[in-house]
Amino acid sequence: NSAGGYTVATDLLAASFIDLLRNRMTVLAAGATMLTGLVGNVAIPAQSGGATAYWVAENGAVTESAQTVAQVTMSPKTVGAFTDYSRRLLNQSSIDIEAFVRTDLATVLALAIDLAALHGSGSSNQPTGIAATSGIGSVAGGTNGLAPSWTHIIGLETEVAIDNADIGRLAYMTNAKVRGKLKQTSKVSSTDSVMVWADSPTPLNGYPTWVTNQVSSALTKGTSSGVCSAIFFGNWADLLIGMWGGLDILVDPYTGSTAGTTRVVALQDVDIAVRHAESFAAMLDALTS
Repeated sequence: NSAGGYTVATDLLAASFIDLLRNRMTVLAAGATMLTGLVGNVAIPAQSGGATAYWVAENGAVTESAQTVAQVTMSPKTVGAFTDYSRRLLNQSSIDIEAFVRTDLATVLALAIDLAALHGSGSSNQPTGIAATSGIGSVAGGTNGLAPSWTHIIGLETEVAIDNADIGRLAYMTNAKVRGKLKQTSKVSSTDSVMVWADSPTPLNGYPTWVTNQVSSALTKGTSSGVCSAIFFGNWADLLIGMWGGLDILVDPYTGSTAGTTRVVALQDVDIAVRHAESFAAMLDALTS
């Protein structure tokens, strides 16, 4: 620096601001159904069982049977985030700091909703995502998980098809680790030169396939702790995302007024449900290494 470095200026190229690398949000792109403008709690009636047909002899009486009806319910769960920034940052920043914070908060909430649609636990104020939905099809690798294979991919399709749910926006969804593994996995044992993951617009079993690291690679099965990945298949139009109101963003200059800080709070009320649990199947113990 003393040899001349102190004379070199640093140009801050705010117009070329480098955004954060984030997980892809793919649930809506895959075809999930948005229910917007909701006010009260939601109950959607659904037929859960039909009448039974009987063969009878001449003049024989048919046994009575009845239909059964259930409900798919949704109620708002709140997801939120907030950021405080200083008065001096607001005065000196070369970018619009409030717009930057608003955009980031909106994005992290959208990512949280997208993740909840897949892996929401249904507890601790979270919606119930596909993986935690009771009654979805299950394809298990093994006691301690297993590397995914062509058999598992076909098994996911079969689980949906045997329940007559193989209609609509059918697609697979998994993460980058599983994609990498399936690109190196032969369809038939280790002698086949055709890999499970094909080089085509429909790379898995002839269906569209979405890849996002929102799909967990940190699941546990037996002794395989925190290393298992998920693979989903189903009719994504049967995934419901309910929205109560819009994204609420509050700019609060009062809470930190003695220090001159401003707080930006973002809140959204949302819930997740599926029309038919049978519309989805999941493998939750795929090993990729």
